[in-house]
Amino acid sequence: MLTSKQRAYLKGLANNIEAIAYIGKEGITEGVLKQLDDALEARELIKVSIQKNSILDTKEAANEVARLTRSEVVQAIGRKFVLYRKSKEDSKIELNV
Repeated sequence: MLTSKQRAYLKGLANNIEAIAYIGKEGITEGVLKQLDDALEARELIKVSIQKNSILDTKEAANEVARLTRSEVVQAIGRKFVLYRKSKEDSKIELNV
């Protein structure tokens, strides 16, 4: 569980990254989950965008993806959300905030 200070720190880091995955009208598929899981292991902090043709609610989608990838929702704004999960092998982000 992230503290408010850790969440604020991660939000600041997320400002400078682009969305690396997109959820479209098919919703949260196995392929999307695999891509997100791999990206979380490699980068720890990722931004996901929900396309306009998707019927998913951003916060609901963020919570569902976080549950399925065992990650934490950092923020959900508009049609984008940010996820964080500490890498098992090569941690790059230090959360001693």
